[in-house]
Amino acid sequence: MAKVAFLGLGVMGGPMAGHLQKAGHEVTVYNRTASKAEAWAGTFGGAMALTPREAADGAEFVMACVGNDDDLRGVCLGDDGAFAGMGNGTVFVDHTTVSAKVTRELFAAAGDGGISFVDAPISGGQAGAENAALSIMCGGDADAYDKALPVMEVYSKICRRIGDSGAGQMTKMCNQIAIAGLVQGLSEALHFADKAGLDGRAVVEVISQGAAGSWQMANRYETMLDDHFDHGFATDWMRKDLGICLSTADETGASLPVTALVDQFYKDVQKMGGGRWDTSSLFKRLQALG
Repeated sequence: MAKVAFLGLGVMGGPMAGHLQKAGHEVTVYNRTASKAEAWAGTFGGAMALTPREAADGAEFVMACVGNDDDLRGVCLGDDGAFAGMGNGTVFVDHTTVSAKVTRELFAAAGDGGISFVDAPISGGQAGAENAALSIMCGGDADAYDKALPVMEVYSKICRRIGDSGAGQMTKMCNQIAIAGLVQGLSEALHFADKAGLDGRAVVEVISQGAAGSWQMANRYETMLDDHFDHGFATDWMRKDLGICLSTADETGASLPVTALVDQFYKDVQKMGGGRWDTSSLFKRLQALG
């Protein structure tokens, strides 16, 4: 069992930190809104801290799951940042989806202080975090990954090192690119079924058993047909992620025409007031078009 700090207690981080505490690790949490940290500590029995540095003090591992590049820099750097409280040989694990650029920046900053930095973005959504069934894709030094693996395994169904620093974030971009196309395809199939006068549920029951089957189809078609989008991964966050994908594609020379188009469809969803709707709300956009 290890002494662990966990920074960020959103719909993903809160359950993940809870699994660590339940597994017997000694967990101290930090959240920008202190009341969330207090509530978490009351529920799970761990400790809370008022700054990332205080949470990281004495920890062997510091895990983070925050919002974006700036949020991550904020919890890592500065006098109150986690790096200032971490000792030589400790490991920082970032579960946030951020740019590979900030990952490499923080990898270097951590190394200057004798700290290892592993980028370890996650996939599986809120349900995956709550059920300890996340997919974790990692980048960084192999030794640091090996040290952190037993901790990450507490809330994952698969955890794999893909390569050097930034490889985890690049893999998460692949994940989001694939999801964007899958959700749009599923939305169009259900929209077409509706316009053709077909029973969407019967259609999915058949086609899901063939080559069209996917996680998105299995887990989202019913809520899509029920016009229920107040759950899951928010459109606002998906647009943030796709923006990272498209920006990185410009840097690498990759061509992402479908991703760019679906990103604009999500922009339409935001204009409909659906920034907090689940990403499957692409179907709602099609239905609104008539």
